[in-house]
Amino acid sequence: MHTSVALLVELGVVLAALSFLGAAARRFGFSPIPLYLLAGLALGPGGVAPVPAAGEFIRTGATIGVVLLLLTLGLEFSVEELSVSLRRHLPSAGVDMVLNAVPGALTGRLLGLDWTGSLALAGITWISSSGIIARLLTDLRRLGNRETPAVLSVLVLEDVATAGFLPLLAVLASGGAWWQAVLGMSLGVAVVVLAFIASRRLRGPLARLLDTADTEQMLLRVLSLTLIVAGVTELLEASAAVGAFLLGLALTGQVADRTRAVIGPLRDLFAAAFFLAVGLSVHPADLVPMLPAALALAAVTGCTKIATGWYAAGRDGAGPQGRLRAGTALITRGEFSLVIASLIGTAGHGSLGPLTAAYVIVLAVAGPVATRLIDRPAAGAATAARARPEQAGGGRG
Repeated sequence: MHTSVALLVELGVVLAALSFLGAAARRFGFSPIPLYLLAGLALGPGGVAPVPAAGEFIRTGATIGVVLLLLTLGLEFSVEELSVSLRRHLPSAGVDMVLNAVPGALTGRLLGLDWTGSLALAGITWISSSGIIARLLTDLRRLGNRETPAVLSVLVLEDVATAGFLPLLAVLASGGAWWQAVLGMSLGVAVVVLAFIASRRLRGPLARLLDTADTEQMLLRVLSLTLIVAGVTELLEASAAVGAFLLGLALTGQVADRTRAVIGPLRDLFAAAFFLAVGLSVHPADLVPMLPAALALAAVTGCTKIATGWYAAGRDGAGPQGRLRAGTALITRGEFSLVIASLIGTAGHGSLGPLTAAYVIVLAVAGPVATRLIDRPAAGAATAARARPEQAGGGRG
């Protein structure tokens, strides 16, 4: 009974704090994501106001949050649109890997990590946070922008690569044989490819299954199907987020519109839990010793992600401002970086966990701020352009 009281009170306080932070961020035109992440630091172990009873609930909610974020992102696009974009952006994926994985690998060697640890740090600096970026694009109303398909393609291709990378790293970390690593990689990539094909072939049956006039039934059917697909995808050594995204792609027309409406409030609630959980997973005391190295690595790989986005959006014909928006949107690292660090363990890699934690927090805060600030010059120019005709001709009156 006492645990239930503590859980309820702590969750109530946490939600009230999130409401205040969200309102403050939007008052100044910023995404609330950085504030949610910093709140997670304050509420986690070693923070100023730990919430031990609510912590487990928040971590569970975080898993649901990233799944719902990627489901709703998938709803904004069609399989055909994504197929064309993915083919166009295979070179972008190559540029992304080289520019962002190499700095991590080199840093690992400079810090004295072995080859497995250096490979892990290469993945940490390479993979952007699909969950945070999905929420950021929604907050800033960029889903319809010209550069957004390029950002999305880079994220999806990263997730496909991750489906092979994580099994490879797990085998290497456990001392397994080379053939086990190859088998794990092949299985992970095959699962993603099969899920992509299934999302294209099953659109009709899915629409009939989910289409109902009853809002409660619609919510239950969409949520249950999403969690099952995400769970099965994760079980098969691919990302749960990829499974949810591909399910969103498969939903079109009226079913997609109604899914957005019924899932929206639930997505926002659990997405906030996801951002909190990233902060909760980090002990503030662990950040301080590794902060100089993390800041240096973040500065380098922040620039290389901007270069990646600039190149990828350029392939879609975006202008300079759109290419900058794409680049800054990709800066953020998050859930996959933390998963990679936990997968590799601490044996022989003692500095990797604290470095990853500091690196993720720095970029998870800096990325959304940079993404928002890059819009301000364009907004100012647009306002000035609208004002000039009025000044010249006295307005419409």
